[in-house]
Amino acid sequence: MIRINLLGIAKGKGKRGSPTAVAAPMGEGGSVLVKALAAMIAVAILNGGYWFVLDKQKRDIATQMAVAERKNRELSDVKARYMERQREAENYKRRVDVIDQLRAGQNGPNNPVNLMNTVGDTVNKTEAVWLNTMKDQGPSIDIEGYALSSDAVASLIANLQKTGYFKNVEIKETSQDASIKEMQAFLFTLTCEKGPAPSSASAGDKSNGKAKS
Repeated sequence: MIRINLLGIAKGKGKRGSPTAVAAPMGEGGSVLVKALAAMIAVAILNGGYWFVLDKQKRDIATQMAVAERKNRELSDVKARYMERQREAENYKRRVDVIDQLRAGQNGPNNPVNLMNTVGDTVNKTEAVWLNTMKDQGPSIDIEGYALSSDAVASLIANLQKTGYFKNVEIKETSQDASIKEMQAFLFTLTCEKGPAPSSASAGDKSNGKAKS
């Protein structure tokens, strides 16, 4: 009787004459399984590598952001200090400007005390004239007084211009005073346009002139 081995297992005799099983070769299904497993492993390695790269970039970005935030805080502190110094400088400049303006007002013709002293000294130094009234008109002053001659009025005008407190001095009105019968007298009115304060050199020259006289 003929027997057919359908399992593809060849019989062989071992040491004891027992049959030996022979493994069947792998077919197409096993090869696909191995390829799929290899592809999965490759994808997992690629994903792991990509995740590692992304994680490293994330850590680098976080480090850079921390550095940028620290620099931003430092720059903010520097800017705040700069703005504070700027405000202090502006306040100091305003105080200096106010002081300069006050000094200019004290030394200039707009100061009432200096104005009165200047006009009074000038009239006293001019012969044959005396002061009657003086009116402050803002940018100018009007001086009214008496003079014994027109030459005395001209001398007063020249002396007022020499003080340096007035840019221009003009005769506004002049007339002979008939009320004074004992002597000839002229009633005059001068308009004196105020100017900038005289320099320290001019003041020194005036003081030297007084000392010499």
